[in-house]
Amino acid sequence: MAATKRSSGGRKYGKAAGKSVKNAMHRRKRGTLKRGKAGHGGTVTSRKQAIAIGLSEAREKGAKVPRKRSTKRASTKRSTAKKSSSKRSSAKRSTGKRSTAKRSTARKSTARKSTARKSTARKSTARKSSARKSSARKSSARKSSSGR
Repeated sequence: MAATKRSSGGRKYGKAAGKSVKNAMHRRKRGTLKRGKAGHGGTVTSRKQAIAIGLSEAREKGAKVPRKRSTKRASTKRSTAKKSSSKRSSAKRSTGKRSTAKRSTARKSTARKSTARKSTARKSTARKSSARKSSARKSSARKSSSGR
C-alpha cells in the first residue's frame, strides 16, 4: 500500500496498517481470506473487499487508520445548490426528526402489537380446530344413530 501523505506532512495510514492490508491481499491471492467473523462466509475474491478486511484488522490491532466514513459525511459533499434547497425544505418541516426515546417507545408498542396479533391468531385457530372437532363428533353421532 502506498504511503499517502497529507498536506501537513503526516501519513494518513500507519505502516502497520499497510502491512495488514498487504497480508490480506496475499491471503486473498492464496484463497485463504474468508468473509465474516468466524470465516464461514466463503472466500473473498474482490480486491476492494480484501483491502477493507485488512484495514479493519489493522483497526482492531490499534494501527493508525482513519475512521470509517459515516453516512452524514457523504451527505455533506452535495453541491451548494442542493444544500440551499434542502435548507428551505427543512425550514418548512422543522419537526422532521424524532427523538431516540420516542423511537424506542414506538418499537416497544409495535412489538406488543405483534405479540397481541400472534396470540389472537392462535386463539382463532384454536377455535376453528375445536369447531371442526365438534362438527366431526356430531356428524359421526348422526351416522351412528341413523345406522341403528
